[in-house]
Amino acid sequence: MSTQGVPDETLASKNRRVTRRLFLVVGGMFAFGFAMVPLYQLACEVGGINGVAGTPGGGRMTDTAAAVTPIDTSRLITVQFDATINTGLPWEFHPMTKQVQVHPGEKVAVRYYAKNNSDKPITGQAIPGITPWQVTQHFSKIECFCFTQQTLQPGEAKEMPVYFSIDPAVDKQYETVTLSYTFMNTDREKALTPEQHAALNTSH
Repeated sequence: MSTQGVPDETLASKNRRVTRRLFLVVGGMFAFGFAMVPLYQLACEVGGINGVAGTPGGGRMTDTAAAVTPIDTSRLITVQFDATINTGLPWEFHPMTKQVQVHPGEKVAVRYYAKNNSDKPITGQAIPGITPWQVTQHFSKIECFCFTQQTLQPGEAKEMPVYFSIDPAVDKQYETVTLSYTFMNTDREKALTPEQHAALNTSH
């Protein structure tokens, strides 16, 4: 009887050891998964994976990153603001500040005003532009309504902030810079009049 029981006990013992090892492996993998989150965030912060504000990646510069850039108080740059509306967008759109003077490296905030004058909700997208174009690489939009589409309900008005800074490395010959936005209608048919809708359907 005892000789027959030995193999069974040995097998049961092996099974218990394998089970314990599996639990240890699963537990280790679970803990590693939690550790990967802060490690990934740290890697993004150190390596700049999230992108720089104003780049195609659409990332935002944090206050900490912005604070690293020194402010050049020895000179001022005049920043002017402009706004246009693409055909087919029945909105009001204009800067609430015409111009400001900023020190290179200084973080500045201004606001734009938009209002939907139609009787339908409309979604628009603002396309930014910098002149002279040579300043573009030195102009950082830290936070901007142009990063995402904006939806306004019928008659709704909205004030939209822009936070920006100009790199002190910008050439001293550029004393005046213009930041302009053109708002495009991303849902053009919603802005058409009944007559335009009829003409569009007829053309099809």
